[in-house]
Amino acid sequence: MLLISPGRELLPATALRTRKKTVPFLSQAYCALFLDHSAGSDGESIGNCPFSQRLFMILWLKGVVFNVTTVDLKRKPADLQNLAPGTHPPFITFNGEVKTDVNKIEEFLEDVLSPPKYIKLGAKHPESNTAGMDIFAKFSAYIKNSKPDANEALERGLLKTLQKLDDYLRSPLPDEIDHNSIEDIKFSSRKFLDGEEMTLADCNLLPKLHIVKVVTKKYRGFDIPKEMTSIWKYLNNAYTREEFTNTCPSDKEIEIAYGDVAKRLVK
Repeated sequence: MLLISPGRELLPATALRTRKKTVPFLSQAYCALFLDHSAGSDGESIGNCPFSQRLFMILWLKGVVFNVTTVDLKRKPADLQNLAPGTHPPFITFNGEVKTDVNKIEEFLEDVLSPPKYIKLGAKHPESNTAGMDIFAKFSAYIKNSKPDANEALERGLLKTLQKLDDYLRSPLPDEIDHNSIEDIKFSSRKFLDGEEMTLADCNLLPKLHIVKVVTKKYRGFDIPKEMTSIWKYLNNAYTREEFTNTCPSDKEIEIAYGDVAKRLVK
């Protein structure tokens, strides 16, 4: 687990980078964000938790200076257990109040880490927030299934949701269309869900989409179809960004995390 608190930078070795911004509420209150993102199989590397990676990406994109302290969840201190009994990270404490819902934590970070000092990460187009929202549920049903006769239908369900995402990424956003031009723009050239830069929508979707790619390949021999070129472009754009790659667990860690979750197809 990572304990992230305001202060000087102390990031994992794979993510060292100088930052000059400071947390605005540092002088006003104490805030600590607990992420289940440092419990890899070796006890040191980044572990698999798409919800924690989502929040880690938000902090990184905003350029926040923060401390990172690792805590072994299997032997966490008593005072840490008392913060949110029965709750696993991610959660946040602020002025003694504990927030455990990842959506509420995201709202809190977006509200507190705001302009002019920090950029807003909300999507301009509401549709970007829901693009791909069904993929992880379809993936979970697919990968947890152990009945061969149900596999084909579950795979079709996953493919259908992936196709919807591919269609959205391929379609131009309203601000990509020049209504005064005679040129008909049929395909989007954007890099991410809502435009050229990552937004909260990407922080939510990308960690899950990467897990889908890795786990289905490992345990079902399934590849996202190469014909879904917009999804592949989207993923490849993410792989060039440190905000994603330096907060992402290795493929091995993801595979290990799903070792007991992915069910073998048994007749």
